[in-house]
Amino acid sequence: MTKQLLIYEAAVALNAERHGNLSLDARDDYAFSAGVSAAPLMAVEFVRAAAEYAIVFTAAGDDVLPATVLGVKGEQNLYLTADAHWKASYVPAFMRRYPFVFSASDDQKTLTLCIDESHPGVNREGKGQRLFSDDGKPTDYTQNVLKFLQEYQLQFERTKVFGQNLKELDLLVQMQANVTTPEGESVSFGSFLAVSREKLRALDGAALAKLAKTDELELVYLHLYSMRNFNEVKDRLIGSKAIAAQRAGQTSGA
Repeated sequence: MTKQLLIYEAAVALNAERHGNLSLDARDDYAFSAGVSAAPLMAVEFVRAAAEYAIVFTAAGDDVLPATVLGVKGEQNLYLTADAHWKASYVPAFMRRYPFVFSASDDQKTLTLCIDESHPGVNREGKGQRLFSDDGKPTDYTQNVLKFLQEYQLQFERTKVFGQNLKELDLLVQMQANVTTPEGESVSFGSFLAVSREKLRALDGAALAKLAKTDELELVYLHLYSMRNFNEVKDRLIGSKAIAAQRAGQTSGA
């Protein structure tokens, strides 16, 4: 089945009629993200994310949105351990909100809370958190999920504005990162957008002042600072290759 929004396989509207006796056994299991090499990131997350991830920008239609680099090749998440745990102190909100997501109406005016029924923790045996009470009303857990997604949506709209401002100021340029492994293999990180330091230095005082007033200048510097974490991604790639080679050796020697 084709996944929706990178990780959702069977997202349907959450309602008491269909999910009245449903529970969610939330687990520290991020197996659903195994094929995600870049995760959307909200601007409010830059402070935490910049310490561990390379933050880049991608074009999504007319929008420019930030993302964390999780892997080098397509469908590769180097921040995922062999036992499906997240190998970083900060987990992007995009991942933390799973298996819930908002679905927008055609006119984009109405948002509906949905749940991915393929999540392994979804059950009707009462394991974990009930989503609805016996009288069909959302539980406190579901209400908190709704608040989290409402805040996420608010931050998403703010992040879109930030990306649009960078686009209008013509600060973004196409970039590509290349890594050479110890075996001599050359691996490309692919094409992405990043703020040009040269173009940033060329901005006039009024434009810089506007960025500073909205705290977007701080976001730009956090993005530029985070680019050093491409070395972290490279190290994770080399480490994963070493583990794979070790396992292959153990298998052949068995």
